[in-house]
Formats: sequence, C-alpha cells, structure tokens
Amino acid sequence: MAETRSFRQRLLAGDKLVGTFLKTPTSHATEIVAGLGFDFVVIDQEHAPFDRTTTDIALMAARGSNIPALVRVSGPDAILSVLDCGATGILIPHVASTAYAREVATLCRYRNGRRGYATSTRAGGYTAVPMWQHIRAADDTVTVIAQIEDPEALDQIDAIAAVEGIDSLFIGRGDLTAAFGDETPNPPAIRAAVETITAAARKANKPVSVYVGGRPEAEWLQSQGATTFIFNSDQGFLRQAATRGLAEMREVLG
Repeated sequence: MAETRSFRQRLLAGDKLVGTFLKTPTSHATEIVAGLGFDFVVIDQEHAPFDRTTTDIALMAARGSNIPALVRVSGPDAILSVLDCGATGILIPHVASTAYAREVATLCRYRNGRRGYATSTRAGGYTAVPMWQHIRAADDTVTVIAQIEDPEALDQIDAIAAVEGIDSLFIGRGDLTAAFGDETPNPPAIRAAVETITAAARKANKPVSVYVGGRPEAEWLQSQGATTFIFNSDQGFLRQAATRGLAEMREVLG
C-alpha cells in the first residue's frame, strides 16, 4: 500500500488543494464539509466565535472525519492549545515582520523551538504515543501558514518568506485592500501586492495560499502561482443555498 502523504507534504509539494473556512462553532459543519471531499478545513478563531472548547470539538470531528484541520488563531497565545487539541497546523494573521515570523515558527516546533511539551493531549494520543515518536511526528507534520495582510510586511516579504518553519504565505487581500483604502474595483495596489508576495514565495520555494470567493478569483490567483485555495465558508455556503432555495419557493408560490 502506498504511504499516505501528510497535508504538509502535499502543501509543500505544490499539490492543488481546496479547503474552506469554518465559522460555525459546532461539529456538524466539519463533518458535512469532510463528506463532500474538501482537502482541508480552516477553523476560524480570528473572525468567528470559536473558543478553546468549541475548537476542540471541531478538531475532534475533523479527526473522526479524516480531514486535515488548520486553525486560524487570533494570535500566538492560542498556538499551543490548538496544536495540543490536534490541529494539523495554523494560519497566523498579521505576519508583518521577520521577527514575528520566526517567533510563530518556533512556537510550532519542539526541536530548535519553543512548543510546550505534553502527550496527555489528543495530539499525543492521551499519553499513548511515546515522547520522541510524538516529537518527530509533530515536527514533521505541523503546518505553519503566515498571513501577509499588512502593507509594512511587503517591505520585508523576501526575508519573511525565507524564515525556516514558515511553510506557506497566505495573501490577505481583504486587509490589504482596507489598509490601502482604494475603493475602486480591482485596485492596482492589491494586484501589485499579490505579485510581490508570489515572487517572494517563488524565490523561497514556498507555496502560496489564498482565499477565493469564486471562479474568477481562483483562475487569476492560480495564474499567479497559488496552489492552496480556501474557498468560501460554511456560512457562505449556507447563505448561498438558502438564497437559491427561497427564490425557488417564491417562484413556486407566485
């Protein structure tokens, strides 16, 4: 039997991966999305009401549904808890400096890092996994994606991309758009930022991750070199399906 590659191995190899954000703090969305064939999910602690308990439940559902689950943490203080709960990795917002990128990377690694050690966790098999087996597996598989969404990050982007332990750059076009303040469609500054970030990623041999709301964005960003796509969210899918369903019923009822 062929060995199953980890999510991190697939990401680093440049496989085309499609995931979605989870915004609803239950286990159900995780199970539904996993059953549809998505490659991964991202539990959103930054912009959704996930706390440690609901994140733990969603990660348990992901483990049971055999789907990799990253967590977009609100900051570095949350990294240890989500990794202990069994997260495949993290998406860390506002990586605007090389120093911060290094700090985040070290918090996700045992060797040459500062991740707190415990195997009394889901990640450690509740003490069933021997110490060094757990350390090796964790250091090999935990994925660290840096979200580039601040204009000042663009000044250090080559150095940020080169930081050991940062596996991918995620282009935060929403925050960049808000920061630049250009209300016109398809702002030139954002296109330039995308090109700058993707060039830095290529130079460092790091994959590019992006959020997309639909096909046109996906086609453009794929042409720029993106390989990992977070498409929509459970809330977005609910709204789209409800909108279509309601329109059909209004049509039937006249």
